[in-house]
Amino acid sequence: MGLGNGTAAEAENAKKIVIDDEVPKPKGWLGARHIITFMLFLGMANAYVMRTNMSVAIVAMVNHTAIVGEEQLLDDECFKDEQPRTISGIRLLTSNVSTAASTKAAEPGSDGEYVWDTDLQAYILSSFFYGYVITQIPFGIMAKKYGSLYFLGVGMLINSVFGLLVPIAAEFGWEYLIIVRFIQGLGEGPIVPCTHALLAKWIPPNERSRMGAFVYAGAQFGTVISMPLSGLLAASPIKWPSIFYVFGAVGAVWSVIFLIMCYEDPEKHPRIDAEEKKYILSSLWGTAGVSSPPIPWKSILCSLPFWAILIAHMGHNYGYETLMTELPTYMKQVLHFNIKDNGLWSSLPYLAMWIFSMAVSHVADWMLSTKRFTHTTVRKLINGIGQYGPGIALIAASYTGCDPALTVAILTIGVGLNGGIYSGFKVNHLDISPRFAGILMAFTNCLANLAGLLAPLTAGNVIKGNPTQAKWRIVFIAAALVYILCCTFYTIFASGERQPWDNPDEDESEENRRKSTDVEANNTQTECIEEMADDDNMNEDGADTKFGLRLRGRKGALKKKNVYNVKDHKFMPRFFKQPTFCSHCKEYIFPILKR
Repeated sequence: MGLGNGTAAEAENAKKIVIDDEVPKPKGWLGARHIITFMLFLGMANAYVMRTNMSVAIVAMVNHTAIVGEEQLLDDECFKDEQPRTISGIRLLTSNVSTAASTKAAEPGSDGEYVWDTDLQAYILSSFFYGYVITQIPFGIMAKKYGSLYFLGVGMLINSVFGLLVPIAAEFGWEYLIIVRFIQGLGEGPIVPCTHALLAKWIPPNERSRMGAFVYAGAQFGTVISMPLSGLLAASPIKWPSIFYVFGAVGAVWSVIFLIMCYEDPEKHPRIDAEEKKYILSSLWGTAGVSSPPIPWKSILCSLPFWAILIAHMGHNYGYETLMTELPTYMKQVLHFNIKDNGLWSSLPYLAMWIFSMAVSHVADWMLSTKRFTHTTVRKLINGIGQYGPGIALIAASYTGCDPALTVAILTIGVGLNGGIYSGFKVNHLDISPRFAGILMAFTNCLANLAGLLAPLTAGNVIKGNPTQAKWRIVFIAAALVYILCCTFYTIFASGERQPWDNPDEDESEENRRKSTDVEANNTQTECIEEMADDDNMNEDGADTKFGLRLRGRKGALKKKNVYNVKDHKFMPRFFKQPTFCSHCKEYIFPILKR
């Protein structure tokens, strides 16, 4: 047979093809996994915008003059001189201003049309939360069984569409508004568990810190954008309804684009680069969605690494709610400084958290890439910064005395350091169980949100009556102890290693079967080349004159040189009788033809 020297060498190399255990990282800087990550980031930002926009809008919706009789207690320890204070030219509240409502009512045109007392406002604001919490676990389980993509995309579409209906519901009455907000919460329920499940299917272990932190930092990005923008929209000619029209429309557009552009996993993506696809699947052991064994409930509940994540998550939510909701209240009641009246001061802590989470995530992935630190060490170290830091900040804030500027600085530093949790326990689910990461996140996020409810309840009971500095110090130190104790539990019992109940042995058997198939395909191709590559039987049009075959490539007739290419055709069927086009390498593969 007229097999040339180059062809013989290629055929010999084909027989020696070995599937590497570690596939090199693709050279391109922008791949399908980056697009998926960016879309999830925008989805998380949009979710938090939809969650928090009511907090800003309700100020413009309510007739504060009609409820001005409801006085709010203010402490006079820091303001006995009756002299107003300022921070960077921002005038603080004076002691003779008894309520924030009276200040708002003094501004012309600031009142809305609805007479809702503070209790009713609380019910309206919390209705979204109750819908959000009760769907966490059900969606986590269903996403594992049926996939995450459509639950996430359709859920956010429902959230956005009902956001457009908020102004109409408010016109019909507060009862209808509560129902609409509750349905919005139901629609947003899949956002965290489904996002986690998709990250498990798309992101290799050594990229999880920065990719996961980038996605979840969308929450802070959305808050930073929504707070000042909501204020501007409320002051527009359309007034407060424009908040829901604009963000609802943006959310609906994102949902449609997400459902069109994104895919459940790399194997279902028709346009993903072959090198990137192989890199992701090899890095993830093929676990993300290839097989769906029964959920090992008993093993999960008996797993200390899972409990470490759960305790850390609950402690974070309790401390975070104290930082972001109770500390500003303390500043208003004791320091007479209403931080919420200024968009810059309001968004500064969120901005600090977003920036720090991005920076520390790259540090975490760099530590993993050096091979000097294990996943367990990195998660514990970075999470320690994210939880011990805010704990210390809360203790410091309770001893700032009557200094609003120092309190704002501590609030910003504490919330900023809290960004470390995104490279700590927040992505640790993906380490210990890539197969059940979505379900684990559903459980921990549900219970953590319930724990977050305890923060305002605890503060309300402690400061009941006269809100003195001593009472507020109890609130802050209690939250700091929760942060520190929960982080200590995580530091002792957490793990970055994949747990046995995630069935890694099953993945190894699947990987071995895949490698066996790849080697057989390569051997088959080698024999095909030896059998078919006869210069005497192949004309210039790519037609084999002896066997009567005409092979067509991407750009017309197949050239002779294409016959001798040897590639990894692992996506081809194991057995085939006719020349078959391989979508992986964009050319035909030859079967063994007997003479």
